Formats: sequence, structure tokens, C-alpha cells
Amino acid sequence: MSSTTELPGWRHVYSGKVRDLYVPDSEGVTDRMLVVASDRVSAFDHVLSPGIPQKGELLTALSLWWFDRLGGGDGGRRIPNHLIADHELVGDEPHEIIPRQVVARSMLVRSLEMEPIECVVRGYLTGTGWAEYRASGTVCGISLPGGLSNGDRLPEPIFTPAFKAPLGEHDENISFERTVEIVGAESAAELRDTSLEIYRRAAATAEEHGLILADTKFEFGRDASGTLTLADEVLTSDSSRYWDAAAWASGTTPEERMASFDKQIVRDWLAANWSDREGEPPALPADIVERTRDRYAELLERLTAA
Repeated sequence: MSSTTELPGWRHVYSGKVRDLYVPDSEGVTDRMLVVASDRVSAFDHVLSPGIPQKGELLTALSLWWFDRLGGGDGGRRIPNHLIADHELVGDEPHEIIPRQVVARSMLVRSLEMEPIECVVRGYLTGTGWAEYRASGTVCGISLPGGLSNGDRLPEPIFTPAFKAPLGEHDENISFERTVEIVGAESAAELRDTSLEIYRRAAATAEEHGLILADTKFEFGRDASGTLTLADEVLTSDSSRYWDAAAWASGTTPEERMASFDKQIVRDWLAANWSDREGEPPALPADIVERTRDRYAELLERLTAA
């Protein structure tokens, strides 16, 4: 959807690469926001064309499912989150707050004071972590045992925070000690411990569905009482790396072992067909769009299957 879509009762204030943010178009109402997930897809710092059909709905459905699981649905303690009820009573009748045209791709959330730390948890060695490990035996400065291969499970999940960069710049990987300097020792420990708890719970759930949660990132804020609150999207294809457990166990190449349920198909096609990264990126072929949409849908279907 376009970031300029008019929604009755809401005012558009921001558009990211995927999400659009709206606030109530009512004076004095500052406690809530509407987060709308679009079908936009980005790679190499560019928003591509066309989008991925239903991507916004699939991402929203997966976030809502995980918020429910982490709210106690998996048997663990309730992790506070930013969701608020999407309907209210008018007399005796329920009234939807979210505009009908975006209801399937939107979350109504509380306004929070956001933490400046992106909380990344890695359970497997891959991506930039693999490149660093080959060079120095570390991931984000954390020493790891020798002899690990690309895609291997780490002895224990590790917390590798990043400092949120200004808009348009890349986040900066930082040490836990630097996190303490930025947010204080108590908040840093709470961010680390909560992130690791969520990862372990989510990884166990994924494993029950034949999936591996290789790594993920969380964002947190604090409500008016100072309670740490899980925010933004959570454990979606855009914020997490999922692999098929059987393929990971039996694959003979990194590509077979670590085929992810996200936009990697788009990245690979773009890398092969836009190698110079100059000018505007080419339009995505229909088969690339369809295959990417199918991967997003498959992840949701497998995780939420009874």
C-alpha cells in the first residue's frame, strides 16, 4: 500500500521500508499508534518493485501469533507487549478501531519510550557472524570454539546488540559493555536476559514444527510505568532467519542447509542481475515474486499448524 493512503481517523506520520505509521487524528490522543505492514520488499538498501502480494498480511499474522505465544500461550511467563485491543464497545456493540481497508495488515499498539538498542540473538553461525568467525574466531567480539562450520549450532545462544543508527544509516554492532554505557547496567541486563529467554522459547516452538530459528532481532520500549515491553514486529521472516530442520541436517551445501523462509530469493536474484548496484534496481520477475510469497506463506502455515 502507498504510504499516503488516507485512513479515516488516522494521520500518516512515517514510512519505513516496509511499515507505515499512523497516529490518531484527534487532538490530545497520544497513547496509541497504528502500524501498517505493506507489501513492499527491500534489498541492498532499495525498495524494489513490484512488492510481494500479501506480505504485509503474512507478517502481521505471524507477529500476532508470536505475541500470543509469548503472552503465555506457550506455557511460559507473559512477556509484556505493545498490543492493545483493536475494538471498543459502542453501547453493547463492538466497534473496530482499525480501518477496514488495512485491518488484516495492521497492529494497534501503545506508544512507548523505545530503547535505543536492537537486541539480536544468534543461535547458529551464519551471515556476517560466519565471516567474522573465519577472520577472528569471534562473533561481534564474542570468542567461540574453534572448528565450527557455516550453519553450525552455537554451544549457547549469544546476545549481540546493535545501537540503532539515525534514519538512513546502518545500525552499529556494539559490545554488551557498550550497551551498559548507553542504557545502564540494569536495563542492559534486562534486555539481554529477556531477549535470550524469548529466543529459547521461540526456538523450542520452531523445533516442534520442524524448523530452526537461526537468529532473530527484537525491539523493546518502556511504558509509562517503566515496564520493559516487546514492540515492533516479532519473530517474522523479516526479522528472523528460519531454516528447515530436515534440510539443515541432510544438506550437503550451505545453500541446501540454510535456505531461509524470507526474501533471500530476492537477494540472490538481485545479486546476479544487478551486480554493479548502480542506478535503480531492475523490476523483479513474476516467478521471483511468487516464490518469495510462497516462502513467507509456508513459514506461517508450518508454525501455526496444530
